[in-house]
Amino acid sequence: MDREFLIDLFADFGPVTIRKMFSGYGISADGINFALALRAGLFLRADEVTIPDFEAEGSKPFQYSTRAKTVVVNSYWELPARLFDDSGELAQWARAALAAAQRAKVKKRPKKKTAKKISTKPPAKKRTAKKAVRRVSKAKRAHR
Repeated sequence: MDREFLIDLFADFGPVTIRKMFSGYGISADGINFALALRAGLFLRADEVTIPDFEAEGSKPFQYSTRAKTVVVNSYWELPARLFDDSGELAQWARAALAAAQRAKVKKRPKKKTAKKISTKPPAKKRTAKKAVRRVSKAKRAHR
């Protein structure tokens, strides 16, 4: 899939931004990535709300293999093949994928940093293990 094909594919959805990513492209709208076009296929963002729709179509989550294992990325699911021929329904699925990506972004919002308490004491010196052993040895010798 090339850039022009992807732009045409998402034409009914609206304007998309397509950026080079991994072995393909990341597809975003309003600054939010909602789809991946890779050698393995086209994958849309999914969550607990939309995964049942993908399962009903017989789609599978994105996965890739490393030397040690196969990694399953449950947040991106393969676009059902029939949607390549139905741009109107593809636009609906793309909107649902964008909504899933927006929900995920809300969940990931960073917590506000709390102000650290300022100490007036100088920092304590760290004792090394050798110094601690020397002190114990001196104490033992003094007891003798």
